[in-house]
Amino acid sequence: MAIHITGGRVLLEDLVEADVVCEGSLLAAPDASAPAGALHLDARGLLVLPGLVDCHGDAFERHIMPRPGVAFDIDLALRDADRALLACGITTAFHGVTWSWEPGLRGAENARLLAARIAALAPELGADTRFHLRHETFNLDAEPEIIDWLAAGRVGVLAFNDHTEGTLKARYRPDKVGKMVERSGLDADAFAALLERVYARKLEVAGSVARLAAAARAAGVPMLSHDDMDPQMRRWYRGLGVGVAEFPIDEPTAREAAAHGEAIVFGAPNVVRGGSHTGCPAAEAMVRAGLCTILASDYYYPALPLAPFLLAERGAATFAQAWALVSRAPAEALGLHDRGRIAAGLRADLVLVAPEPQPRVVATVAAGRLVHLADQRILG
Repeated sequence: MAIHITGGRVLLEDLVEADVVCEGSLLAAPDASAPAGALHLDARGLLVLPGLVDCHGDAFERHIMPRPGVAFDIDLALRDADRALLACGITTAFHGVTWSWEPGLRGAENARLLAARIAALAPELGADTRFHLRHETFNLDAEPEIIDWLAAGRVGVLAFNDHTEGTLKARYRPDKVGKMVERSGLDADAFAALLERVYARKLEVAGSVARLAAAARAAGVPMLSHDDMDPQMRRWYRGLGVGVAEFPIDEPTAREAAAHGEAIVFGAPNVVRGGSHTGCPAAEAMVRAGLCTILASDYYYPALPLAPFLLAERGAATFAQAWALVSRAPAEALGLHDRGRIAAGLRADLVLVAPEPQPRVVATVAAGRLVHLADQRILG
């Protein structure tokens, strides 16, 4: 069914009063007439914005395991996470699935199950849901299987993570590693022993990363490096074809990425909370400095639609610039050139937002389908 949205302020190059027509899964030309029988949405008082593209979100893990050791059916969790995404206007979601050397929630069995179930459920989910493989670089035994997954097109984006070094330093501090131990299902001594065995293979890591990066390049899979520790690390990953810096650990590292025109990801929760909870750069300051080109939901979906409004309100960016951080920029960085903007022939991914008093998602349209409606009064 076609959808005809009238009366709203539509984000094109800037916010303008215009009508929007969705024909099938695509957007019609700005001056298109609505087909007979189109569903009418009255957007008076609302903003009509491109659907959000979330390049990194792992809040779905809480739908699987809301408490340590308390797990629920994967399909149930993914469907529930989908509803949460759509209520936040997220029409493209990359579920950040960590495959670590740890057992449990981030272990091999769960990664395989999630890869399979995300693919199986994708046709029925409202958001275009894709598999973001967060590969722990010390998880050396997974390399052959990941290479097979890349070649088979099962990975939407590949990120390189190393939390092993930090975990090793904090291995005897329950306040630092307690959550990891709980989700692994091991006791503290067994977890520490496993960590030592894994770290003993440190010299094999660089070669494994290089082979995986080559496989991703061959398969056309975009790559991210997570928590680059310094400019040298960013340069090393750049040499492997990893073109997106995800959560660089400090400003010099972000500047190294910016100097080469690379996409730089920070977290929307960082913006909403007014800073990083781990002592990393403040995302708002990075936006002001031109050192943040993408915002991701990270661990909290509602932060993603709210952050652009806060950035615009605080003068860190114009609203159009701020919304691009959650729509056009992530789409372009991940090679999804069919979305992220409101233009003829692109995917009809839209979010209708009531901007006052606190921005609220009223409706979400994904691929031309009304998939979330919070206020029936907009129905014509």
